[in-house]
Amino acid sequence: MPLNPLDLYDISTALTEEERMVQNSVARWVSEQVLPNIQKCFEEHRFPRELVPELAALGLLGSTLKGYDCAGLNAVCYGLICQELERGDSGIRSFVSVQSSLCMYPIYTYGSEDQKRKYLPRMAQGKLIGCFGLTEPHGGSDPAHMKTHAKPRGKDWVLNGSKMWITNGAIADLAVVWAMTPEGIRGFIVEKGMAGFSAPEIERKFSLRASVTSALFFDNVLVPEENVLPGVVGLKGPLSCLTQARYGIAWGVTGAAQACFSQLLEYAKTRVLFGRPLAQNQAIQIRLADMARRITTSQLLALQLGRLKDQGVMQPAQVSLAKWNNCRMALDVARDCRDMLGGSGISAEYVPIRHMLNLESVITYEGTETIHQLTLGRELTGLSAF
Repeated sequence: MPLNPLDLYDISTALTEEERMVQNSVARWVSEQVLPNIQKCFEEHRFPRELVPELAALGLLGSTLKGYDCAGLNAVCYGLICQELERGDSGIRSFVSVQSSLCMYPIYTYGSEDQKRKYLPRMAQGKLIGCFGLTEPHGGSDPAHMKTHAKPRGKDWVLNGSKMWITNGAIADLAVVWAMTPEGIRGFIVEKGMAGFSAPEIERKFSLRASVTSALFFDNVLVPEENVLPGVVGLKGPLSCLTQARYGIAWGVTGAAQACFSQLLEYAKTRVLFGRPLAQNQAIQIRLADMARRITTSQLLALQLGRLKDQGVMQPAQVSLAKWNNCRMALDVARDCRDMLGGSGISAEYVPIRHMLNLESVITYEGTETIHQLTLGRELTGLSAF
């Protein structure tokens, strides 16, 4: 029996029945609802907001949280969700990742019970959209020296500063914003409509065009005491959120690589050149085999990372290794697929050029490749180089 080119090591057999059911249901939805329209959204620079209620109905928003109308799935299920969503487009996976890992997670983990009850059910239902404000215009790799600050005024806080490259910003109903205070870095829930808060969209992108990216500006925004996350002070808060998001990315990019590889494989079998299928050439087969090797390696790495996460023993350096390896794999595969398609590789009729452009952002956000390399280097040597 021939092997499945997209699952050479039969990883599906290592999944539980629930995990397979989740993957199959999301895969079917992506094929039916995302793939027919996502290229047009990319061309029009438009996030398909009409899909948000369907994402919520599938239980994909805050899917690993327990209670508050969330699905309570395990980490491997969440990884598979990300993989299938990014097979559609990185912008769709980014939306779910930001809503779930960067907004709902900190409220769930560090918020008060009143905050959880106020926000989480409506976020799970897609009725409230969130964004995450950490990166600033001067750079994102050194959050300890952020310039956005909040000063106490009675029991409330006055927030000033700006954030940049914020997914969902212009469509968000609330922003989880990290700011420097006299006590250290703290998290604030800033709601749309608060005086002095604005979130203009960033236009003219050539990557993640089916995703909303914005700047956030805070001009003497008065944030009431009840909107401060009480459970954390310091970098632990935002970095723990990034660990959750990076975990999802490590799975998601594999879906993008699979989409490119699958389309190229069919093209190579049917494209006749010099009297025989392109796929019959040694050079082509070697490149296809190398892509399959990389994709399979990333699948196994992500699955083991998910098992470690579900056991409660996953370490940030392990996430860095997976994010670094799998993003580099996906970008290289997308680029190679684009090249092997010849002139067709730059056409919107084929998916590699869109995934390739998206992955140029994905390999940068949630920690650049260099930051993850140095994170692993620090773990190996015990010495920090940054």
